[in-house]
Amino acid sequence: MQTYLAVTPEELREAGKYGRAFAHVAYRIGPGSTLLRQNLLLQTRGGLLSVSDREAPHIEEPQALCAAVLRECGRRGYGGVLLDFEERPRRDCLAFAEQLGRALASSRRTLYLPEDYAHTVPGGIALLCTALSGGNFVNRLQEAAAARGGAARLALDVQRLRMDFRLPARSGEGEPLAEESFRRLVEREEPAVFFSQDLCARYFTYNRDGETHFVLYDDAETLARKLRTGNRMGFAAAFLMWPEVRDIAGKLFSGRGNGSV
Repeated sequence: MQTYLAVTPEELREAGKYGRAFAHVAYRIGPGSTLLRQNLLLQTRGGLLSVSDREAPHIEEPQALCAAVLRECGRRGYGGVLLDFEERPRRDCLAFAEQLGRALASSRRTLYLPEDYAHTVPGGIALLCTALSGGNFVNRLQEAAAARGGAARLALDVQRLRMDFRLPARSGEGEPLAEESFRRLVEREEPAVFFSQDLCARYFTYNRDGETHFVLYDDAETLARKLRTGNRMGFAAAFLMWPEVRDIAGKLFSGRGNGSV
């Protein structure tokens, strides 16, 4: 299983100490169905082109945008594209993903895309989020693999979980904790920490203002477990955002070679 670190051009040198393969977070969709690019290092080659849909205008000419993506892949030697699309799927974005999937397949490149887009690109690799707050992690991966026709057609979207739930959390939704807020909370509460086998994450509880809180979080060990599980099941790839793992990179990537798990 290939492990990719998603990095901006400014982060590449630091992240490169760990010898990862990279998804280059340097591209977005511009006016007139253009592909806009941040300044990249001259030696940036290989890995994946990562394109965002943040504040993306309507894609009026998906073919023109596909052609621009393919030219950039050829220029930089990218082996494929990561659609880092976070907004709800729009009809124009779905049409672009469909055309891009066909174009990349013709050039023997891979398209990684969100689950919500997977039905439009049968040959694409769907991203499966690993940050679960309920259910069972292994079962989730098994069910997704069965539905997709095999784990090789899936990739792990390894999101680092830090979530505070007020109990009873009937909605299943909690409050995300920033790194500094989480650190201060642990220092103040000095909690007893446990490991959830079902969620493959650590957790602890604390009380404040008469309410019980349940905090679920990932560290280097839980993320490594999730990666090993995906690898054993035959997932195609895994993606981690460099800012989310910078502080634990030494533990997470020690002794793991050139990027394959």
